[in-house]
Amino acid sequence: MATDATQTAAYEELLDRYERISNIEGAAGILNWDQEVMMPEGGTPARSAQLSALSATSHELLTEEAMGDALDAAESADLTDEEAAAVREIRRQYERATRVPTELVEDISRTTSEALPVWKEAKAEDDFSKFAPVLEKLIDLKRDYAEQIDPDRPAYEVLFEDYEPYLGLDTAERILERLREELVPLIDAVGESDVELASPFAGEFDPETQEELTRDALDTLGYDWDRGRLDTAPHPFSMGTTFDARVTTRYEDDDMLGALTSTIHEFGHATYTQGLPDEKHGSPLGENRNLSVHESQSRFWENHVGRSEPFWSLFVPHVRERFPELDGVTPRDAYEAANRVYDDNPIRIEADELTYHMHIVLRFEIERELIEGDLNVAEVPQVWNDKMEEYLGVRPDTDAEGCLQDIHWSHGSFGYFPTYSLGSVLAAQLYASADEAIDDLDGHVEAGEFGPLHEWLTENVHQHGKRYTTPDLIEEATGEAFTADYFLDYTSEKYGALYDL
Repeated sequence: MATDATQTAAYEELLDRYERISNIEGAAGILNWDQEVMMPEGGTPARSAQLSALSATSHELLTEEAMGDALDAAESADLTDEEAAAVREIRRQYERATRVPTELVEDISRTTSEALPVWKEAKAEDDFSKFAPVLEKLIDLKRDYAEQIDPDRPAYEVLFEDYEPYLGLDTAERILERLREELVPLIDAVGESDVELASPFAGEFDPETQEELTRDALDTLGYDWDRGRLDTAPHPFSMGTTFDARVTTRYEDDDMLGALTSTIHEFGHATYTQGLPDEKHGSPLGENRNLSVHESQSRFWENHVGRSEPFWSLFVPHVRERFPELDGVTPRDAYEAANRVYDDNPIRIEADELTYHMHIVLRFEIERELIEGDLNVAEVPQVWNDKMEEYLGVRPDTDAEGCLQDIHWSHGSFGYFPTYSLGSVLAAQLYASADEAIDDLDGHVEAGEFGPLHEWLTENVHQHGKRYTTPDLIEEATGEAFTADYFLDYTSEKYGALYDL
């Protein structure tokens, strides 16, 4: 019989091996950040080779025989619940990775790195045909990847599990279908309403001053600058570790509100990352649960906090200070502006809370058809525009504001988009629980006292890392199974009041 010391050593050896992999992937993340934010345009050939080498090294360490032996030994040990959860997560990654050849991992990494500047150029020149060949290659590579993992299931289902491994694609389909069924009548009712919400942020706004305002917002919400930074990127994103969680945004001269809300969205991602336990860094217990939970944090802060009336009561003085020409804007004006429903907006990241999910349904349907071979890449612009017209009543004027607007496909991230809606639904469920647990939450927000909210999220979500599966984490945090009820009740009540429905 193994001694306690032997069992502890087996678990520690497994974690040591995993930590090496985690650190390599963290380094690759910084290289990816650099490529999107500040790498010289000519740096792609070297960067793609660097990222490919790191991906191959990480994959080889994860799939080597010694890792399998370490897993077997750890699984035979007498583990605590936390330790067993860490082993469960490493086992899942190991089982998937061992089915995929290293050469394929390298090819995917190299192709995605090379695809990024192609996508940027295609978007800038409004020319989908420039991006189409690399998109076709990425689709082929990701199909191959999915087939290697499980040839007996639909490829898109396998890919979706890279981003949400525990809720299941059937859950995503069910949630998206319910959102489409119940939000469309609400969107239609808003469109028929005679109420005209305030729109005080029309005009041109200096990008440098906008940056000062977004920094004010990050300060106000409690961003830890010692462990983060703010930069610009063509498509806003956040990345990093608990020790270094960075955010990016973008500034448009005529859309001050867009930069602010996208920054708050990325803050939500970063504050989750910064809230992970320091002492568990390098293990699954120090990693975010998955993209559904990650998106719940960004949508939580963007929508339930950043679009709330208490927040604007707090933040309008900052707006007036940075932009004196907006001195007459009231908190109510700003609240209404932040929640206007624009059913003629073709851009996802600028969408309101209601129409946003039609953007997700559109992308979900298109990328699933692409992966399953039911749609040719050349048909994407036409199908995209047709669906946009069907779901939102607007037809993009260009591919840049249509099928080229998102960065995800250049990353090979097929299966990612549904997590945005899953995250939005979960955000409402989490906020309802936080509101019940924290006395006068609106008052705390209006006073700029975000400590209780950070503490609640850390205690109920962040500190657990990957200890729980997604359904178990949701039940631990809210006391209930995952449901869209809270989100639909929230949107119905909020927009019913705003538009006098």
